[in-house]
Amino acid sequence: MSEKLKIYFAGSGKIAVPVLEALMRSSEIEVVGVGTQPDRPVGRKKLLTPTPVGAAAAEKDVPLHKFENINAPEALETIRNCTPRMMVVLSYGQLLKQSLLELPELGCINIHGSLLPRWRGASPVQQVLLHKEKETGICFMQMERGLDSGPVFKTFTLDIPHGCGADKLEMMLGELAAEHCAETLLQIASGALSATAQDHDNAVICRKITREDGEIRWDMSAEHIEAMSRAFENWPGAFFRFKVDGNESVITLNSARVHSDMSGAPGALLTPGSRKKLIVGCGDGALELLEVTPAGRKSMPVAAFPNGIRGENFEFLPGIAPENKTP
Repeated sequence: MSEKLKIYFAGSGKIAVPVLEALMRSSEIEVVGVGTQPDRPVGRKKLLTPTPVGAAAAEKDVPLHKFENINAPEALETIRNCTPRMMVVLSYGQLLKQSLLELPELGCINIHGSLLPRWRGASPVQQVLLHKEKETGICFMQMERGLDSGPVFKTFTLDIPHGCGADKLEMMLGELAAEHCAETLLQIASGALSATAQDHDNAVICRKITREDGEIRWDMSAEHIEAMSRAFENWPGAFFRFKVDGNESVITLNSARVHSDMSGAPGALLTPGSRKKLIVGCGDGALELLEVTPAGRKSMPVAAFPNGIRGENFEFLPGIAPENKTP
């Protein structure tokens, strides 16, 4: 029986969990260690919570390491002592420096959640939804110092279901990667696959999403705002500012329906006689709010939302224009 391929796996986000589990199941691969980011405070009680990969690996018979800085000398020594031939990275959350990229014999393979060279960077899942694209996929890529710029060994595509949100799409991509990871990594290790350089002229970069990105401006198109509610459902949420009798609050929009046949001034309530249906004018078209989360409360259908309003004079505030935000 041939020797198993020794892999060190580095990941943090939940998209990486199905891949880790698939590699652990493979009879031809040995996961010699798992690296993830440290536990972080979560929620109002600030409870220290492991990353999804950290939680999954804790239940496996595999060494688990939580690196504040995966490029630190002590982290490199820990990984070196695991003697991997290959390192596999998916949704780790930190850039790898050259000393780490060169540590394993076969280098570092990144499983990236987009169709490279489109959407290099930190937020490919959100960007394909914001741009209303019809397909996305995963790429198995040789890592180098550039941001997701290395040559690609293999690509697998995925049709994006209508109305899909970031959470579902991320899981679909994770499952797609898990389905093909063992076979593809073994082919790379054996030399059966060669990598093809990306077309750098067609590269599109996407940065990390910030809290400010989630703020709705009613001069946006209704289609874009609806896409925001799906792209930002995990974080930061698509939110708008709402004023009742002079008191301002923030409302998160969870789901909405576009009415392209309706129009009105951006932020104008187009259903003034109804508290069971809220349709708001946008820069293009109109948007019916279906489910919202008022500040400090649980998610609710809009039919229940107006019942909690104490006051009759309420308005949708326009939101902060991009030029007034911190880049």
